[in-house]
Amino acid sequence: MNPNLSESLSVIQVIQLILAPGVMINACGLLLLGISNKFTSVLNRIRALTEEKRKLMLNASQREFYPIENQRVESIARQVSDLLTRARLIRNAVFCYLLAVGLFVATSLCIGIDFFASILQLRYIILGAFLLGMIVVFIGVIFGVLDTMKGYNIVKFEVQVDE
Repeated sequence: MNPNLSESLSVIQVIQLILAPGVMINACGLLLLGISNKFTSVLNRIRALTEEKRKLMLNASQREFYPIENQRVESIARQVSDLLTRARLIRNAVFCYLLAVGLFVATSLCIGIDFFASILQLRYIILGAFLLGMIVVFIGVIFGVLDTMKGYNIVKFEVQVDE
């Protein structure tokens, strides 16, 4: 029997172990792609509302302020406040996903180092980094859920104001 066969099997196993966190890196990339689009939309909406408020205030300084304009300014102020909360939630989700990617990369690197160094304590670090990465992804998902709920409330408020 070839003595290198057992060594090549362990190399293949190590490569498979390194790929497990790689799958999570890919999953975090997909989550980041979706949440980044949301983040851009929320920031653009904040800018648009702020610009609308600025124009209303400029027009109001040149003439009498109509009650409907006053109502719109108040609506914009509340929406911007809520959108800033949303932006904070999305920022936190993005941070969690990026931190998780870092933890999964560290896990893969430690698995590779463990193959050559075979340090017992490193195995605890590997397991800890991977589990911490999973926990951080879960926290990011919670922030995403909170953002979705907040987004619905903002739209609901805007519709109610116009009724």
